[in-house]
Amino acid sequence: MRYLTTAEVAERYRTAESTVRYWRHIQKGPRGIKIGKRVLYPEAELLRYERTLIEGQDEWGLAS
Repeated sequence: MRYLTTAEVAERYRTAESTVRYWRHIQKGPRGIKIGKRVLYPEAELLRYERTLIEGQDEWGLAS
């Protein structure tokens, strides 16, 4: 399984690292896991999150 860093997730979604950290703080967006001092995002979790968005409902329950 491939894991991405916060910086890689931010690049993938063309946003700032602080935005990805904020999503984690408010428990929205892709779920990260803490391994030691680092937060990593399983690629499968990013795909799950993207499917949710594609299906027309984001993590906030809003239709697109």
